[in-house]
Amino acid sequence: MAQMRLDKLLGITGCCSRTEAKKLIRSGAVTVNGIAAASADQKVEPQQDTVIFCGTPVVYRQYTYIVLNKPEGVVSATEDGKDRTVLDLLPADMRRAGLFPCGRLDKNTVGLVLITDNGALAHRLLAPKSHVEKEYRFRSKFPLTPSDVDLFEQGVVLEDGYETKPARLFLEPSGDAGRIVLVEGKYHQIKRMLEALHNKITHLERIRFGPLTLDGIPNRGDLRYLTETEIAALESHEA
Repeated sequence: MAQMRLDKLLGITGCCSRTEAKKLIRSGAVTVNGIAAASADQKVEPQQDTVIFCGTPVVYRQYTYIVLNKPEGVVSATEDGKDRTVLDLLPADMRRAGLFPCGRLDKNTVGLVLITDNGALAHRLLAPKSHVEKEYRFRSKFPLTPSDVDLFEQGVVLEDGYETKPARLFLEPSGDAGRIVLVEGKYHQIKRMLEALHNKITHLERIRFGPLTLDGIPNRGDLRYLTETEIAALESHEA
């Protein structure tokens, strides 16, 4: 693998921003092969050199994994001629060629989006046979009923005749809010499921994608790198 700048390595592995890296390197908090780093632009070989950041070994991965709490009005795409995309929300030190959103949230749906450059893993996670759970909080125009819960568990027949896979619907006492858990992701699926029940979604937020949650990113627009534990959980998900 080609060498890279030390501050870039610290940035893409989630240790700190490249600006923070310069200060920490000057303070002696970063070593390369047991020797205090000389400068932020020092060249390192990520898979061969031993880099220690504030006492902790830096683990370099071939791929980047970022979880974003998507705000309303942002599109899940790599580029758009009109609206901001989820990639536009990445700070400069987290941007990397080849990043894309793994799956899509509608423009007005908020919450968890996985951004990565691992195409093979994304394809596997999104494949229908993988049955990766997606969990949402919702509000509806009208209250739902226990019979609607049963319909979700059986599979809802949409207007075009497609019958969804069984899903789980958890209602709050008011009936017009709760959580929905799916194992598929058809176009506008939850919206269409509610329409099939003569109802309408008024708010939708994804709070979980497989093992990933919004922990550590409570506000819209917040983002972070995945932890090693989260990455391992994604990579070990059975297809």
